[in-house]
Amino acid sequence: MNDTFLLSCYHTAVLQVSISLSKVEISVGQSKYFTCTVLGEAETIDWYNPQGEKIISNQRVVAHREGMRSWLTIYNANIDDAGIYRCQATDSKGHTQESTVVVEIYQKLSFEDVRATQEFRRGEDAEVVCHVTSSPAPMVRWLTNGEDITDIDDIPPAILIQQRSFNATADRQEDISIFCRASGSPKPYISWHRNGKMLEENDKYSLREDNTELTIRNIINSDAGSYTCRATNKAGFTEKQSFLQVFVQPHIIQLQNETTVENGHVTLTCEAEGEPIPEITWKRASDGRTFTDGDRSQDDRIESIGHHGKSALRIRNVMLSDSGRYDCEAASRIGGHQKSMYLNVEYAPKFISNQTIYYSWENNPINISCDVISNPPSSIFWSREKILLPARNITNIKTYRDGKKILLEITPISDNDFGRYNCTAINSIGSRIQEYVLTLADVPSSPHGLRVIELSQTYAKIFFNKPDSHGGVPIHHYQMDFKEVSSDTWKVVHSHGTQTIVVLANLEANTTYEVKVAAVNGKGQGEYSKIEIFQTLPVREPSPPSIHGQPGAGKSFKLSITKQDDGGAPILNYVVKYKSKDKEDQWLEKKFLGNKDHIVLEHLQWNVGYEVQIIATNRLGHSEPTMYEFIMPPKPNIIADTLFSGLGIGAVIGLAVAALLLILVVTDVSCFFMRQCGLLMCITRRICGKKTGSSGKSKELEEGKAAYLKLLLKEENGKEALSAETIEIKISNDIIQTKESDSKA
Repeated sequence: MNDTFLLSCYHTAVLQVSISLSKVEISVGQSKYFTCTVLGEAETIDWYNPQGEKIISNQRVVAHREGMRSWLTIYNANIDDAGIYRCQATDSKGHTQESTVVVEIYQKLSFEDVRATQEFRRGEDAEVVCHVTSSPAPMVRWLTNGEDITDIDDIPPAILIQQRSFNATADRQEDISIFCRASGSPKPYISWHRNGKMLEENDKYSLREDNTELTIRNIINSDAGSYTCRATNKAGFTEKQSFLQVFVQPHIIQLQNETTVENGHVTLTCEAEGEPIPEITWKRASDGRTFTDGDRSQDDRIESIGHHGKSALRIRNVMLSDSGRYDCEAASRIGGHQKSMYLNVEYAPKFISNQTIYYSWENNPINISCDVISNPPSSIFWSREKILLPARNITNIKTYRDGKKILLEITPISDNDFGRYNCTAINSIGSRIQEYVLTLADVPSSPHGLRVIELSQTYAKIFFNKPDSHGGVPIHHYQMDFKEVSSDTWKVVHSHGTQTIVVLANLEANTTYEVKVAAVNGKGQGEYSKIEIFQTLPVREPSPPSIHGQPGAGKSFKLSITKQDDGGAPILNYVVKYKSKDKEDQWLEKKFLGNKDHIVLEHLQWNVGYEVQIIATNRLGHSEPTMYEFIMPPKPNIIADTLFSGLGIGAVIGLAVAALLLILVVTDVSCFFMRQCGLLMCITRRICGKKTGSSGKSKELEEGKAAYLKLLLKEENGKEALSAETIEIKISNDIIQTKESDSKA
């Protein structure tokens, strides 16, 4: 048994609590408030006084919450208000976090019940009373005629302790200070005592200001109890006690894994310590069910009993489902702690295989599986007639281990190998025996109930019922034999796996057939069913074709033909008639071969609706016409759809730039030949180094004119450009204007 525990984090959503101040000094009669801030989802935020009691708001002490903040206000403070105050936040699951603030109360020096004149008789003892109050305790001295007479007579010590009780939380590295002031003559010596021993300064205790302040470091649970302040001088001594109450976070000190047997009884124990004493809750991990003190399960098998930080979860008639992890959670208003344990349920072997009868035949190996579960694991062995297997003198029987299973492999060689075999499983809880039977397999019985469920000219769909017996071996497939009644030759078709529907295809129309079927298993083929006779349908006209369409390229429309019933004879052709929906239009007709799967109608009009009739033809006649209507799309934008089709934005911009450059080049060439200017003219003059003569100029003009005419005479989009005569006139006018401008220059 594994003694290790599974520890889980207690706080699922961590709360953080902080107080604006950690230590505050207040004078008697003053008012003060403290702010407690919580980070996280807190259900409640409560304040606790130094006596550990939850603060209920009254006229003088008020606790007020808004959202994730809470304020504690103390009005008109008095000496009894001193001590440690705690702000505690609790989430929806009962988890808590807290923060503390130390409040010290100071009282101004005051004289009470002062009698200025006091009279005494001669010879009597006189006692002059001086009642002085303050916090910390005052040092009192007597003067007469201006002289200090305190030391004249010894005055026993008097102690005023700031607070009688203190609170702290253990295991948080928290420190707490206790004050003790004393008066007397001579000045008293202060010492601290606990359990009859005087405390000395060390790692645990710190003494300051003439021992009037005792600090207890790193508070733990054992620091709780009374602390005695003793004031001593030669006139005597006095002492008073302060009590320190230490709150301790819950801590689980006893929880261990347990083991029991099925149908037995077990008690799970969880013990925790803490101050205040925590409450314990059990949680079953398998279903999340929780149990607190007094809870029972619906079947009364499980009961939780607990008190004083100790809880027992009793389980009677233990079931396998009771095994698994159990969480113990100890919680108080200080915090919580959680640990986990495991319940291990042991049980005798159980056989989980439902198959106990196996089939085989001679020389066909068969594996029999003995599948067992148990806790602890079992020893498993095979036997037959009290003989352990395998045996030396038996060669056709072997055993193999497959994980937790043991396989018995039998290769029957005679009838003696068929019969009963036993698998035995044993563990420390008990033993079990399972009997398995190996039976000689047979071929399946014959299928029955053959009937034709679908029939045409060329195929028949046959249904049949499974055989009543598969022979002990699963059926592998079915074999269907069929033939024409007039023929002696049977044709064979196999089913797809164990499907009981077989399709006979490529049959002859208007022909009578015989059909029978047999089942096939590992042993072999069984007997045939009764013969069923059917006749295929005679050839007839085809069924109307089924079509659907979509726009084609340009002014065309594509009609797709879905294969239809051809009536038992191949489709020879399709006759298509179509026209626009205009009543005056005539029907147009086209013929297509029967092996086509689509038809294209061309030279249609844009944005016009059309009616279509399609007829299928075989050697027996025509089908009924199929009607179809469609509307051609609007005329596309030639430039956008053709020129720039498929081009991106960058490509279109590139074409635009190229076109602009072409225009600039043509313009520059025109200027060169017609007006003797432009970039080309400038380059020519620089290269040739001379001006063009009048004869050369006229020749260049003629050549430029011819080139320009060729350029402008090109057709674009099927439209002719300007005629040659028109261009001639324009060019002549340009030349004349140029000459006039030259002469003017």
